[in-house]
Amino acid sequence: MIPAVVISKKRDREQLSNDEIEFMIQGYARGTIPDYQMSALAMAIFLNGMSEHEIACLTDAMIASGSRLAKVDDTPRVDKHSTGGLGDKTSLILAPLLACCELQVPMISGRGLGITGGTLDKLESISGYKTHLSESEIEAQLRSVGCVITGATDTLVPADKKLYGLRDVTATVPSIPLITASIMSKKIAETLDALVLDVKFGSGAFLPTEALAEQLAASLIRVGKNAGVHTTALITDMTQPLGAMIGNACEVDESIEVLQGGGPSDVRELTIELAARLLISTQRETSLDDARLRLSRLLDNGAAMERFERMVHAQGGSLSSSRPLGNSRPFLASHSGLVRSLDGQLLGQAIIAMGGGRKIAGEAIDFTVGIKMHCKMGEAVATGQPLLEIMCDDEIASGQALRLIEQAIVISRSDKPATDNTAPALWRDYIP
Repeated sequence: MIPAVVISKKRDREQLSNDEIEFMIQGYARGTIPDYQMSALAMAIFLNGMSEHEIACLTDAMIASGSRLAKVDDTPRVDKHSTGGLGDKTSLILAPLLACCELQVPMISGRGLGITGGTLDKLESISGYKTHLSESEIEAQLRSVGCVITGATDTLVPADKKLYGLRDVTATVPSIPLITASIMSKKIAETLDALVLDVKFGSGAFLPTEALAEQLAASLIRVGKNAGVHTTALITDMTQPLGAMIGNACEVDESIEVLQGGGPSDVRELTIELAARLLISTQRETSLDDARLRLSRLLDNGAAMERFERMVHAQGGSLSSSRPLGNSRPFLASHSGLVRSLDGQLLGQAIIAMGGGRKIAGEAIDFTVGIKMHCKMGEAVATGQPLLEIMCDDEIASGQALRLIEQAIVISRSDKPATDNTAPALWRDYIP
């Protein structure tokens, strides 16, 4: 086959065959198809989409590019995947929390895509934390700790590992076929019994509308169920950041607050709701109320934090020293009124401008930079009140970030809430 011919078919909105999809994915994984041709195919898929059959074939081809995790015993194996959102740090809390419930959580995570931070980048702000475990190390840690958060191994879905980074820098992230194949290839390769999906929409997510989030949830659930994985989904609101912290080290700190029974209520609530669905899916609990109560107790009594410490220690990390943060500078309200909107895309771009995200593939992350939110949508603010603070040691980068932030926050001069000023509910179940 000729790669350019396959690319041209998708460019012209034709359906690709199983063989053509496998040819492109296997060739890219082996290095016989270069980045520029895979970039062209990714853009053609982004623009023209794929059928359900093509998406299933793409997922299968990604899985077939490598191996799968072996089961270590009969303990139910579960995972969660978020489509990515500003300030989303639930994975750091959920994995140890579920491990306390006699479940195994082999969480294969990724790095930042677009404006949203990556779980691996956040964890690497912990001194010594290793995110490149081998399959044998993953299996051993599942036996000893019950949870692991690491990157894909060289043999576990290697095609996705390459394509993941390519999508980040070629503006092809928000594609339902590519997102579906990327997520589900990794999750199916984990040999899961159950999976819960956190499908986000809003300015702080890849998908701007609730309707698109529903389309993606439906696509993900179809692929999961066809693979024999009990798959459920929540549709969650990203019209504003989750929690107060946006960044890397600062998000780890906020996650630890939740693991210790405190932290922002929205982070705690969403984590519990996602974990509760997995307790139901694996029959660890028979009602959501009982599941929520069990999970709340594990956060409040220190068990989840203790399990997180064990996971970090097992992966070479140390929580004994605090993570450094950049110099803090407040951003003040220029006038009084109500916070009408928070543009997550611009806030995310501000993080990238300060070095907390990548402009090009492979770029180093500055773990110390971040944003701490002091306002939520619909809140009344006064002139001179801090709306947020940025954490950054680079004066030039700070200035660039502040210019973006000025555009990101809209304050209505009226003291009456606008009819469209209320954010949607934090989460809701997606029922296919």
